[in-house]
Amino acid sequence: MSHEYTRTSTDWNALAAPSLAEFEHMAAEAYARLPENFRMLCKGVVIQVVDFPDDDVLKEMNAESPFDLLGLFSGVGLAQDGDVAESGRLPNHVYLYRRPILDYWAEHKETLGHLVTHVLVHEIGHHFGMSDEDMERIEALADADAR
Repeated sequence: MSHEYTRTSTDWNALAAPSLAEFEHMAAEAYARLPENFRMLCKGVVIQVVDFPDDDVLKEMNAESPFDLLGLFSGVGLAQDGDVAESGRLPNHVYLYRRPILDYWAEHKETLGHLVTHVLVHEIGHHFGMSDEDMERIEALADADAR
């Protein structure tokens, strides 16, 4: 069996999965493309990229595998946030789980950039009580800015 190979300008031997730092940069770029009014909802939210959710999160979310979760919002959403500031309260976090996102990406026909934006928007949006339609509109605006 003969396989014809057409050489492209990509050096496949030099490619590697994005590192945590590269993923953080990708997430920061995705966040910057989100509409300003959506980003205002996120004031003070820390976006953190880690390889996998920790064991406590997996147990709390009833996950069967560390690959089950692509992201997580941790903190107090707008609906629960009262007018009274709590002393010592940690900032809200959005966790993006690099390895599960990469695994999902390998199995689906989405770009990695779109997938990172999707997870970011959905983790923030669901926690703030947004509808799927609202989040899809926000993603579409961010994706249009990426082009």
